[in-house]
Amino acid sequence: MPVTNSSNASVFICNSHQEAEQAIHSLKQFGFDVTKLSLIGKGYHSEEHPVGFYTTGDKIATWGGNGAFWGSIWGILMAPAVFFLPPLGVVAMAGPIVSVLVSAMEGAVLVGGLSAIGAALSRVGIPKDQILKYETALKVDKYVLMVHGTAQDVDKAKSILAGVKDSAFETA
Repeated sequence: MPVTNSSNASVFICNSHQEAEQAIHSLKQFGFDVTKLSLIGKGYHSEEHPVGFYTTGDKIATWGGNGAFWGSIWGILMAPAVFFLPPLGVVAMAGPIVSVLVSAMEGAVLVGGLSAIGAALSRVGIPKDQILKYETALKVDKYVLMVHGTAQDVDKAKSILAGVKDSAFETA
């Protein structure tokens, strides 16, 4: 179920990378334009189980536990990127939100004390009172899936995801 609606995006919180992957694959399977999807999640690393991201020509290669997940997502969604964003740490993302984040950082348009992620979410029309919820979800290792586009695009995505068997998207 969607957590937030705005004129520009609908946001879903996925509790695991498996849930995020299932949602994206379901949307793709039912003909949703995946160029209208963004996914944000923490890049994982530890001394025992490092995860890395690097480019090889036009592709981004990964290794480690959730590296395989991000590699498959980056094969589907556009504009993959990895940033170090305090206080979240290493954050991996893909989709239109990447260019919004880069634009916000380059233009130093960080909105009223918001983090870089918060500023990007604000710029795509997410209400400020909802941004803290998404940043908190990211801090506790959840994933933020965004559907960008028209009201029809958002409605189509909601309909598809509502029909996904065993979906457990967090609602507000």
